[in-house]
Amino acid sequence: MLCLGKVDVVRNYDQELRSASWSVKMPAVIRLRNFVRKKRLRVTMSRRNIFLRDNHQCQYCGLSLPLKELTCDHVKPKSQGGGNSWENIVAACGPCNRRKGGRTPEQAHMRLAKKPRRPEVLPPEMTLNIGHETPPHWSEFLQWMIKSA
Repeated sequence: MLCLGKVDVVRNYDQELRSASWSVKMPAVIRLRNFVRKKRLRVTMSRRNIFLRDNHQCQYCGLSLPLKELTCDHVKPKSQGGGNSWENIVAACGPCNRRKGGRTPEQAHMRLAKKPRRPEVLPPEMTLNIGHETPPHWSEFLQWMIKSA
C-alpha cells in the first residue's frame, strides 16, 4: 500500500526495508488516504473469538481467567446432538467444564451467565493487545482506548 501511494506514513521504526532498487524506513504507524467501506463480514468462530465474546470469563462461575486456563464447552454436548456453533459454545474454566461433563447445564444443575449468541462485531478494544506488548510508536494513537479499557 505504501508503494502504491495508498497510505501516509505517520511514524517510522529505525529499521529499513530494502530491495534491489530502493530503501525506505519501516513504517510503524500509517494512515489510509481513502477508506472504502466494504460489506461487513461475519465474525469468524474461533476459540480466541469465543473467549473475547465471553470477556475471558467462565460462563458458569464467572471467574476471569487468562487464555491458557480457559476451555470451550458445548452447552448441549455433542453426544446429545449439539454442534459447533456460536449459540452452543461458551468459555468455561476447567473445573466447571469437568463438573458439567457430558450433560446440559440443566442436567448438571448449573446456570449460564448469559445465553451464547453470534456477535455482530468484536469491539476493537477487545481485539487489540493493549499492555506491555503494545509497540511504543502506537501508544499515543491508542490513548483513547487505553483510558476506556
